[in-house]
Amino acid sequence: MDADSKRALILRYLDAYNRFDVEAMMATVHDDVVFQNITAGEVTAQADGAASLRQMAEQAKTIFAARRQTLLAFSETSKEAAIQVAFEGVLACDLPNGMKAGQELRLEGRSEFTFEDGRLIRIVDIS
Repeated sequence: MDADSKRALILRYLDAYNRFDVEAMMATVHDDVVFQNITAGEVTAQADGAASLRQMAEQAKTIFAARRQTLLAFSETSKEAAIQVAFEGVLACDLPNGMKAGQELRLEGRSEFTFEDGRLIRIVDIS
């Protein structure tokens, strides 16, 4: 895939994520996708395969009343791409870590993507 195709696929994924559109999000990923969320150097969530990622995405719809990832920067190599993102979200429910419904989250992070067969096969969100 060329850089423009990689960027377009990532933007489709982000757009679907921002709209809570699980079907459109899943259309961008490979059946064997691996997703990881890493916070402070620790894996806090992982999905192995499209079914696992779909379940995680459906669950996330109940956690956030609103959310948005905004692309800040894009870079790519022959098989991978990375983006810097700003994340904003509003919690829809209280969380076990003490955060409360209605609380706003704002952070910046990095997402790394690997591609196979024109889809995302590896997604790592790092904050």
